[in-house]
Amino acid sequence: MEIVVDAYTESERAMGWYYYLEEGLQFPFRARCIKRRAVSPLKPGDEVEAIGMAPEEECGHEMFVLIRWERRRLAVPLSQLEGIRADRKTLQAIGDWHYWTTKGYEF
Repeated sequence: MEIVVDAYTESERAMGWYYYLEEGLQFPFRARCIKRRAVSPLKPGDEVEAIGMAPEEECGHEMFVLIRWERRRLAVPLSQLEGIRADRKTLQAIGDWHYWTTKGYEF
């Protein structure tokens, strides 16, 4: 993928993805949980509002987005979400990340 074409280390690949998603995801957007994850309280079918990318230091191994959750902000894996009320650019960025993770690629 051209997102990581010139990235040779794990850190470079992670930052390539981070900046691609930071530019491609148009916040805020509505999303639905599509699978359980041990690091997240969300259940399949839960709808949330994604409000931004998690800080860079939280995305060294996986991409996280911030959501509103019980009157606070919480970082959850982007791979756990699908866009439901989002623009085309956002849906494409989410789809690209899902493709990357579904193929088993890592940083």
